[in-house]
Amino acid sequence: MRSEIRSQKSEVRNQRSEIRSQSLSSVRCLLSSVGCLLAMFLGGAGCGQMQGLPEFTTQTDNDFRRLSVYSHFAPDKISIMPLTEFIDPGGTRQANMNLYVSLLDSFGSQIKSPCVFRFELYQRVQRSAEPKGKRVIIWPDIDLTDAVENDEYWRDFLRAYEFNLPFESAANQSYILQVTCLCPTGRRLSDEFALKLTK
Repeated sequence: MRSEIRSQKSEVRNQRSEIRSQSLSSVRCLLSSVGCLLAMFLGGAGCGQMQGLPEFTTQTDNDFRRLSVYSHFAPDKISIMPLTEFIDPGGTRQANMNLYVSLLDSFGSQIKSPCVFRFELYQRVQRSAEPKGKRVIIWPDIDLTDAVENDEYWRDFLRAYEFNLPFESAANQSYILQVTCLCPTGRRLSDEFALKLTK
């Protein structure tokens, strides 16, 4: 009886060891096939190109379409704000012009953008179809393509740029101020504003 039990136990042990060896060999086989598949996929090895995988190519048309979306947020219009005025320090011919300019995108929102501003002042001709007369002064361009320089002139609470331009003039004269914005895209945006210096 005991000998039968021993022989049965030994058979069970043999079966367990066979099952273990079979499962280990199947795991090794599975790992080696996965490794081969990975090597073929990543290294490009194997018999020809694998079928059914999409080819990834860069399409410049799609990139261009994506970039064109952002063009709606570029400056589309310039506006001289009504806060613009001459400041007379008193008793001298030297005056200053406080000038506020806002840039608007195609949606009409006031934005901040790198650009170059040009300021010109013309005499205003009364009762004329063309009120812009002789140019009195043109100031040096103000380049705001640098982020730090741009930030110095930006007034966030107004969503506009503030400039202070020196000006020497006679009293009680009417002028037309022309502001031109040269955008990085090559566009030129312009606006005009009537001013009068009274002393």
